[in-house]
Amino acid sequence: MSLKPQIESGRFANPGGPVTGTARDALRWALTRKPTRWPRWLDNPPPATVHARIEGDRLRATFVNHATVLLQLHGMNILTDPVWARRVSPSRLAGPARHRAPGIAFEALPPIDAVLLSHGHYDHLCVRTLKRLRHEHDPTVIAPLGHAALLWRRCGIDAVELDWWQGSALPGGLEATLVPARHWSARGLTDRNRALWGGFVLRARDEPTAPGVYFAGDTGFGDGGHFTLVRERLGPFALALLPIGAYEPRWFMAPQHMNPAEAVQAFELLGSPPSIGIHHGTFQLTDEAHDAPVQALGEALRAHGIDAARFRALGNGEAWQVPTD
Repeated sequence: MSLKPQIESGRFANPGGPVTGTARDALRWALTRKPTRWPRWLDNPPPATVHARIEGDRLRATFVNHATVLLQLHGMNILTDPVWARRVSPSRLAGPARHRAPGIAFEALPPIDAVLLSHGHYDHLCVRTLKRLRHEHDPTVIAPLGHAALLWRRCGIDAVELDWWQGSALPGGLEATLVPARHWSARGLTDRNRALWGGFVLRARDEPTAPGVYFAGDTGFGDGGHFTLVRERLGPFALALLPIGAYEPRWFMAPQHMNPAEAVQAFELLGSPPSIGIHHGTFQLTDEAHDAPVQALGEALRAHGIDAARFRALGNGEAWQVPTD
């Protein structure tokens, strides 16, 4: 089995059908939604020490916020979907605003060698953050097909574009491979699915059988087949970053965003690697409470008899020295 994105009239499509509802569905949600009110501001736990580099075979992951994680491995510092902006919106004045500070201040970042961008939604591709990263760190930026023009025009970044299952070499002996996700892309009213979406697997080029790191990006669960295929083709994994938030109401969000129970199913399909729940607790994008994803994750882990230490929901700024043996 080989999962590939479909292209229909110049737009990418998920194998197995669309993951977004109709315009009528979106209107129904807008008119009937009853979002739980979040506190105006939430405090972070005391931040972990930021290390300049992690050498050898150690693996350290620091949850910054939302889908932004600082991965430190093979002497490399890699950010996933970096967002330090106050809002995840085309406007500085409107749109989802943060309810928590980033867990690492931008000024406290170690040297950033690479950035992995899963897709173009504003809560994952933040132009203001990427401009600053280019100016202060000049990292290698890897994104799915269709994003290079935007990144060059808006950020001055000469990005590497990948299709699903394509890989690109990174400094430090690593390779980043774009893998399937069940999602979609858009930054305006006319560009829906003109660019691809996906997750990433990081592996050592000279140790192809050594456990890698899986960043799922933004994804629905579907039938779980893409998780099984990623494990079969690129596993095993020393760490998985799995989204657990932005999932209510299920009738509208289920095709595009996993809930915590589905994230636990994905964890098992991936071979139960040490995992971190991402995509929750900083920006209110959907209707559930700010702490609902973490609570529901705990319930799902208990229901499956899984040690909560294997699948963690870190606070912004918390780090995990992931066991690699």
